[in-house]
Amino acid sequence: MLLWLLLCPALASATDIVILKSSDIAAYNQALSGFKATLPSGVVLSEYDLQGDLEKGRKLARKIRASDPALVFAVGLKAAKAAQLEIVDIPVVYSMVLDPAKYGLNTPNMTGILLEVPIERQLATIRAVLPNLKRLGTLYDPSKTAALIEESKRLLKSNGIELIPTQVTNERDVPSALRSLLPSVGALWLVPDSTVLTDESLRFILNTALEERVPVIGFSREFARSGAFLCLSVNYGDIGRQAGQLARKIIDGQVSLPMRPLHPDRIEMSLNLKTAKFLALEIPKDLESKADEVY
Repeated sequence: MLLWLLLCPALASATDIVILKSSDIAAYNQALSGFKATLPSGVVLSEYDLQGDLEKGRKLARKIRASDPALVFAVGLKAAKAAQLEIVDIPVVYSMVLDPAKYGLNTPNMTGILLEVPIERQLATIRAVLPNLKRLGTLYDPSKTAALIEESKRLLKSNGIELIPTQVTNERDVPSALRSLLPSVGALWLVPDSTVLTDESLRFILNTALEERVPVIGFSREFARSGAFLCLSVNYGDIGRQAGQLARKIIDGQVSLPMRPLHPDRIEMSLNLKTAKFLALEIPKDLESKADEVY
């Protein structure tokens, strides 16, 4: 019955799309602008804001389900979770969610755009910009990013690089773990781990790594602005645009659910040339020319 509903021609002819937003923050609004820019003029949009309240989101999701739109666009984790809990027979496309599988966002009527740079892309860029790198260090909390670390170890090993992961279980562990790690590695790789990276710890990590003359590789342009050597990141507007293109294909019947979430189709690269000069690192000219932002 569910599959019939998802593929039913009546859905393809409907023009109502409901937007469910976790909260009113700049990143979500950028994704939302990108999403809206892809839609044809005939689409009727309704927008709801959870204001950070999951229970409010569940009530809104039940209301949305009763209105029977063609598709729901969920922006942020709480919006996506509310949709997953309450909406089972309407296509849901989510965005701005880290690690959606961890939160059970894999029901047959859901798909989305991942908020991450593919590991293979990150490692290929690291190899290109640091061709002599042999040991890459990282800090991680096993309860949050163990799977990412294991996959990265496998991929790096096949490229001749040894990953040296150091475990931390709370933010207080970061200073001592970092100081013990840096002398044994040629670069420090920051992964999206909320235990390791906070507003307070990030500045300490970047400053300490520079003092030890170890380049830092991250996943946000803000890191590069603050001194990280290289960062690969996603553009929130692009994530929304890609989600909008996917939504159109679902509504038009060009793709069918269930389907795996998609990786971002565009990755941004930021380079800090001041940091590179300080560390006496030479950036290949072809790589520098491809950078989206240079500091």
